[in-house]
Amino acid sequence: MLVLKLLETEEKYGYQIISELKEKSNGRFALKEGTLYPILYRLEDDKMVESKWSEAVGKKVPRKYYIITDEGRSALQEIVRLWDGISDSVDMIMEGN
Repeated sequence: MLVLKLLETEEKYGYQIISELKEKSNGRFALKEGTLYPILYRLEDDKMVESKWSEAVGKKVPRKYYIITDEGRSALQEIVRLWDGISDSVDMIMEGN
């Protein structure tokens, strides 16, 4: 869910995703490359993201960028809907209602 959410507005490369997850979660989601890349590969296999390589320009090395697909956007909407329901239910239990 979080990886798809980060890709919702723009394409990103792996290290960029790792950095943003860590930064935007105040360090709670500090993924290692060995955790993120299998997630990205599975999302790609499931047609939720696509990847493309950037061109090497000057001293810049080529990077593999990930882009959310229409299927990924639909899946993200459904996951968020389910998450909201789970979160609401947990809140009700925690609040004693």
